[in-house]
Amino acid sequence: MLSIHRRIHRFSRLKSCLVAWWGPTALLSSLWCAVTASEPWNQWRGPSRDGLVRGSRWPESINTNHLKVRWRADLGPGYSSPIFWGDRTYSTETVNKKTEVVKCFDLPSGKLLWTQSWEGAVSVPFFAKSNGDWIRSTPSTDGERVYVGGMRDVVVCLEAATGKVLWRYDFVQELNSAVPDFGMVCSPLVEGDSVYVQAGGGVACLDRFTGKLRWRALQDGGGMNGSAFSSPVMAELQGHRQILVQGREKLSGLNPANGTVLWNQPVEAFRGMNILTPIVYRDQLFTSTYGGRTTLYQVTNEQDRWAVSNLWSLKVQGYMSSPVIIGDVAYHHLKSERLTAINLKTGAELWTTGESFGKYMSEVAQDDRILGLDQRGWLYLIRANPEKYDLIEKRRLTESETWAHLAVGEHLLLVRELNALVAYDWN
Repeated sequence: MLSIHRRIHRFSRLKSCLVAWWGPTALLSSLWCAVTASEPWNQWRGPSRDGLVRGSRWPESINTNHLKVRWRADLGPGYSSPIFWGDRTYSTETVNKKTEVVKCFDLPSGKLLWTQSWEGAVSVPFFAKSNGDWIRSTPSTDGERVYVGGMRDVVVCLEAATGKVLWRYDFVQELNSAVPDFGMVCSPLVEGDSVYVQAGGGVACLDRFTGKLRWRALQDGGGMNGSAFSSPVMAELQGHRQILVQGREKLSGLNPANGTVLWNQPVEAFRGMNILTPIVYRDQLFTSTYGGRTTLYQVTNEQDRWAVSNLWSLKVQGYMSSPVIIGDVAYHHLKSERLTAINLKTGAELWTTGESFGKYMSEVAQDDRILGLDQRGWLYLIRANPEKYDLIEKRRLTESETWAHLAVGEHLLLVRELNALVAYDWN
């Protein structure tokens, strides 16, 4: 159903662009026709949650001649990544440390189309205060609805066209679970007629249309899993579709239909800092943790008996950044604030930079190139080269911190600074 919606949406956007082409704003319309007809950046880390970008080849440069600000919208603080579908983009903010706000903007012009808000805030533990108390979860959209995770463990479903609240599920109220210490960090996953989220002291599946709870799994009362930092991924391992979830203590595969746990794998981390999104490589899973190790796990299934084995493990540690995989190589930003390249077949460290890149880096990739935005506001265009760190170009976009993930479209780059959303033309 989702693919049909996408095709209809692309056709309608293409029709609009062709009409606009013949008007006096032909140049503007032709530029944004490619954007609105492109694949939506509809969720955390893009359409497949792996940071990989499809479509026409990226421009060769990120200097000021090729990457230019189209519009800027000032916002309250937030770490949620922007998403877009067609000619609309959605972003979140926290206002006055007590109100969570969702805003919808016209993608070509930056015009504010609608605003929705609700009371909701969390004061995070003192040792995380430097990272702020504001909203973290990245929304998801199916083109008709927008699904937003609030800090107090709520999921709110909004009508994409108007911002009207269609349903709301409050895990704390409905399940009597604890408010997560760090707020809801997980970004909702929308697949088929379901919304999957790590919340309510475990993992939950909600009906996409009604918000009704379908099932719960990995329940622990709101402790470690209740404060899960990672986000679920739909994957196929050994021919079986499953939801991959990384909690504070373990990595698991769940049956998406009923939440049955297919397999579990303990994952070592300091204070449960299993933060990055699990990355699928063949029938294997890559993860890297703060206070733990970088590991590739093999998942097998023989006569419905699932097993997980450790293929290799390295001492290097990840932190908050999720890597991109190109070919057989993972390009990964580490706790040490450096970039490394790892051969997934052998576990060999191919290279590690001497240069550091801030505490966090958002990575996206297309073909043999990686675009990375670090927490300090530096944007890097890197060639994916297993032999060496191959920097093509770098440029400081902002003095502001940039903890949110990039969103990329045809000729388009969306950057969520700490206090603004900025749309760039990339030509």
